Amino acid sequence: MKMSKSVSMICALITTFIWGTAFIAQDTGMDNIGPLTFNFSRFVVGFITILPIALIFEKKKIVREISSNSKLFYKYLIFMGVSLFLGTFLQQASLQYTNIANAAFFTVFYVPLVPILLFFIYSSKVHWSIWPSIGLCVFGVYLLSDFSNSEVMLGDALVILCSLFWALHIIYAGKFMETFDIPIFYAALQALFVATLSFLFSYLFEEINLSNILLESGSIIYAGVFSGGIAFTLQMFAQKNIEEAPAAIIYSLEGVFAALAGWIILNQFLDLSNIIGCFLILIAVIFSQLAPSSKN
Repeated sequence: MKMSKSVSMICALITTFIWGTAFIAQDTGMDNIGPLTFNFSRFVVGFITILPIALIFEKKKIVREISSNSKLFYKYLIFMGVSLFLGTFLQQASLQYTNIANAAFFTVFYVPLVPILLFFIYSSKVHWSIWPSIGLCVFGVYLLSDFSNSEVMLGDALVILCSLFWALHIIYAGKFMETFDIPIFYAALQALFVATLSFLFSYLFEEINLSNILLESGSIIYAGVFSGGIAFTLQMFAQKNIEEAPAAIIYSLEGVFAALAGWIILNQFLDLSNIIGCFLILIAVIFSQLAPSSKN
């Protein structure tokens, strides 16, 4: 599927907007259920949302694409599925033990981790301009989250570990799109993979109660349809033409959209440092796209 970089950029921005606004649903959706049950429910909804679309637009080429290199396809499915499961679960679990400000700050650690992991896993280097962009991004999130007024909590360790798996997922998504051209079907399959793992572990460690799940249906539907389904599908399209390190910087706008959603929906106050943080992240995104990056 041919796609221009501008279309990929739009997909990346929509993805980031959905992830940022879904943070509220993720935080409020665990009043009656545990993080694994929420994750299971969310990705079941995501799978149901995306699969019909995949069968409409990609049915004729699914078998051909997978059979072209089935070993590599299932390798990426396992690596990305496990990374996404651990990333989403740890993020959900961390919200029980830390505040959103800390979670927003430590999650963005995936931005510097992506180029570092690219170097160690694939011996890939990025353009020098990526590093100042990362610096601006991290400092912007620091100001945006107002982390200076927060205490370090036990849950922050979960968020830092979560950022490692987010970084791996971003890297493998980019590599997958270099070889295969069934992004919608793959997103559905990935959602099913994460839902299955979440169900197995929730069965072992949590009490699955349908009545309690229904109590959180609003948060689950939003996080499932838009984040678990649409956003992770658009991520695949985004990384068709955007390299992994610049993509990670774009995704850091998640914090900006989360702050704006909190301001609009929850009437949370944005002070001057928060606004400066938003602009720094925006500058980092623009700079990372204007300065060319390269894979060696």
